[in-house]
Amino acid sequence: MTRSASVSVVGSEFDDFLFATIGEDRNGTPLSVLSALARRDVDPWLEAAELARLPGKTSTRRLASLIAALPDGSSARLDTGTIAARLIALLPRGASSNVPSRETLSGVGAVANPRAVIYVIFYAIFIASMMGIVASRQPSAQVDNAPAPTSSAVSPEKPPPSSGK
Repeated sequence: MTRSASVSVVGSEFDDFLFATIGEDRNGTPLSVLSALARRDVDPWLEAAELARLPGKTSTRRLASLIAALPDGSSARLDTGTIAARLIALLPRGASSNVPSRETLSGVGAVANPRAVIYVIFYAIFIASMMGIVASRQPSAQVDNAPAPTSSAVSPEKPPPSSGK
């Protein structure tokens, strides 16, 4: 995924579609359209917008091919055509003129690379915690830098012995 659409441009009208379950992956974990598209390195919101703009049969074939091409054999036992048709029915069709095109969305409110943003945030947290550790190891008060007395230093004068009279 090289670009991600702004939620303000592509909103919740695709939620039913994106969060719908395709089936289970080979580990038994439910597989949503959102996770399947992400596994294919396809921006889910842009793809949903594009599928909503296409004619029904074309969008069904396109989604079926995306499901069939899932990595790790997740779709090997699925009837991708039937699943794609069920999922495409969840897309908003009546308001397709309000759905922006992929070209429009690709530059509006986009982030260059969502993974890079996560790495930058992680790096900032790491640096901040390292600075906290370093700061906590600093002494709270400065120690006087005067040299400590040594044994060769002159000891104070002793009072003269008292005369016992």
